[in-house]
Amino acid sequence: MKIIYLLLGGLLSLISCGNHNNPTAPEDNNNSMYFPSNIDTNWATIPINQLNWNVNAIQDLKNYLAEKNTKSFIMLVDGKIAMEEYFDGQTKIDDWEWNSAGKSIISTLIGIAQQEHILNINDKVSDYLGKGWTNMPIEKENLITIKNLLTMTSGIDDTKQLMIKSNLNYVADAGNRWAYSNVFQKLIDVISKATNEDYETYFGNKLKNKIGMDGYWNFGLIFTIYHSTARSMARFGLLALNIGKWQNEQIIDKDYFTESINSSQNINPSYGYLWWLNGKSKYMVPADQTVYDGYLIPNAPYDMFAAMGANDQRLYIVPSKKLVIVRMGNAANPSNPKFAVSGFDNELWAKINKIIN
Repeated sequence: MKIIYLLLGGLLSLISCGNHNNPTAPEDNNNSMYFPSNIDTNWATIPINQLNWNVNAIQDLKNYLAEKNTKSFIMLVDGKIAMEEYFDGQTKIDDWEWNSAGKSIISTLIGIAQQEHILNINDKVSDYLGKGWTNMPIEKENLITIKNLLTMTSGIDDTKQLMIKSNLNYVADAGNRWAYSNVFQKLIDVISKATNEDYETYFGNKLKNKIGMDGYWNFGLIFTIYHSTARSMARFGLLALNIGKWQNEQIIDKDYFTESINSSQNINPSYGYLWWLNGKSKYMVPADQTVYDGYLIPNAPYDMFAAMGANDQRLYIVPSKKLVIVRMGNAANPSNPKFAVSGFDNELWAKINKIIN
């Protein structure tokens, strides 16, 4: 009988270890989590020799970062700074562009608006932007929900970057096609209409000021891009690591945030609500309808999720290691800028693994 119990125990342990589906916050260690004050000049650090990391591999990582056109690089453990490096004249007070990594901020604001009962992600976009906001037949436009914009499944033509009505053409019914598109920008208009507030004001009051971020939005003709210091990106990553909780305040509904960092549809399971997800069986990338088998970043931990932008702006969050990593800079491989399959992320994680593992 004792042997049977031991066998059952081992089986249950294996099943538990194999459950790689749902990233969760390190809540059992939440009391040890550090949050910087809104004035972060004294942001706490943690000596690398306390982490049992391989210090001999750190210089190799720094050399790689410099070689790959990095401007800023930060690693947080338990919220404390374990590494903070700047290159090519960049400093901790200099802003840099997030590019599409800023999409994850917009996802977070949608969740905050939903928890305030201002909107629901299952609402039609036309409930906020009015009928005829696209160039699609009305019956097709009416299929598009806020959730479709969050998950890149609107069915709108993804080949046009300028988000004017004449470019918002029908390709597929909403929910039937995954295609990375600039149409996510319409969520900014949804937030403004739903809250009856200027978008930046709502962002400042509900998120930016609460976690001590700096920075500003640049609303260009084609692109809407957030700019901030690397430390501000790290703050947002720390909020994400703790599933929307900052110190003692649950800034964004935990259930919504958990949904946002898990597969949002089956077409591209490596995509949540404007967040990229590792550890899934397949993935797709921007401007490409190819479905690739395997993890988005094979060398990265299975439970990593990330905000990712053009020219390799990266915010990696790893719940199992209570780790936040920021990389800002110019494109690592200018001759091969293709997202995810360029090799940069995988090479970078190979260097990181030599340190943290």
